[in-house]
Amino acid sequence: MTTTGAAAYAFWLAGREATGTDTFDVTSPWDGAAVGRVSVPTDAQVEEAVAAAAAAQAAFSATPAHVRAAALDHVSKRLAERSEEVARLITAENGKPMKWSRGEVGRAVSVFRWAAEEARRFNSGEAQRLDTDAGGVGRLALTRRFSRGPVLGIAPFNFPLNLVAHKIAPAIAVGTPIILKPAPATPLSALLLGELLAETTGLPEGAWSVLPVANDRMSSLVQDPRLPVISFTGSDTVGYQIMDSVPRKHVTLELGGNAAAVVLADWSSEADLDWAASRIATFANYQAGQSCISVQRVIADTAVYDALAEKIVAKVRAQAVGDPGDDATDVGPLVSEAAAERVASWVDDAVGKGAKLLTGGVRDGASYAPTVLADLPADAVLASAEAFGPVLSLHRVNGADEAFAAVNDSRFGLQSGVFTHDLQTAFRAHRELEVGGVIIGDAPSYRADQMPYGGVKDSGTGREGVKYAMDDYTYERVLVLTGLDL
Repeated sequence: MTTTGAAAYAFWLAGREATGTDTFDVTSPWDGAAVGRVSVPTDAQVEEAVAAAAAAQAAFSATPAHVRAAALDHVSKRLAERSEEVARLITAENGKPMKWSRGEVGRAVSVFRWAAEEARRFNSGEAQRLDTDAGGVGRLALTRRFSRGPVLGIAPFNFPLNLVAHKIAPAIAVGTPIILKPAPATPLSALLLGELLAETTGLPEGAWSVLPVANDRMSSLVQDPRLPVISFTGSDTVGYQIMDSVPRKHVTLELGGNAAAVVLADWSSEADLDWAASRIATFANYQAGQSCISVQRVIADTAVYDALAEKIVAKVRAQAVGDPGDDATDVGPLVSEAAAERVASWVDDAVGKGAKLLTGGVRDGASYAPTVLADLPADAVLASAEAFGPVLSLHRVNGADEAFAAVNDSRFGLQSGVFTHDLQTAFRAHRELEVGGVIIGDAPSYRADQMPYGGVKDSGTGREGVKYAMDDYTYERVLVLTGLDL
């Protein structure tokens, strides 16, 4: 990567390094220190990248599976080799503690490995004999998947490496070009990933670009007819604005959440409650709560509520808050001071309307103390909005009926966790909860990168998880062979 000292970052235009005429600075949310200076593509360079993607479509689609798989394997291997360096870069630009940054790098390693494996399996096709009716005698259908066309991938700040991986790796696996727009606050991890992609061989020019353009320049990319697929991760407001503005494009949206952890009456032993409280406290506050599946609501049966609440508060208070570069830190800053101010205002709103503040509620610059609320009134902003901060509310219910109704009483539906030992209740939760994923015996924040991941209602449409994103990037095309002796 071409740099001046260690701070200047080029962008990636059709697989090669490039610089524009302007730059912007990336700073640490923790202390405001300069992390990197990023070159910004000009309008002409953006046009060049899009034109290259469109021109590369046919050649990329025809690339042998082993070439695409080898490129993906290479990125996976190189991420693993440089894992500590990459983790430190994530922490520097994003502010998440090193323990979580290391975990993010490990997940990205897996995403590219999974994509390499799926690339080798992709498009073998499904054969279907058609002589089940007289008119189909001698006919055989072969169904395969083909690219919808170049993808515009728009990534958020909270997982600046792994959610970029979830855009790029499936595109390479199916052989479709991608233009990746990283979040302006955290572009450096995506640009480093471009460096690893540039080391690969066999991918056509135009197969991928990483363009750190400002959000106010995104509209022209969204509207460009040469990018028929948009994969967006971010807020529901922006996501649905994109979808509404391009109704003829294939748009996938991974949006927000208001994730609930349900603790039922049978989850009642001391060990059970310790486990639930520990997982809830950890995953309400990891990454300072800046995760779409961060625990925001705890819905506990009255039989276990009091004991569980006491344990949760104690474990939340035990979270180590501070310098994200310190290996002992559990909770670092939010992405910006403005984000912390928003969280503080929403907590103040809740307390002003009658919520009980059990711990936390203190802001220091971009940091906000892990916070637990009880008796959250229905008209508080936090009752319906996504906190996207280290804030947790406790709710008392009587039985599974009330618990599941409370989970569904939300405009979001991404994932839920249900702490129960009862298998029938687990299947009932799977059947009744209006979410994209139900996690039994753990917090809703669990995600394996190969599984389908996405939501319903205002949490979006489409699915990530390598194989499932590959499906979203492609469509089924049937070939009918005639005159066969079957």
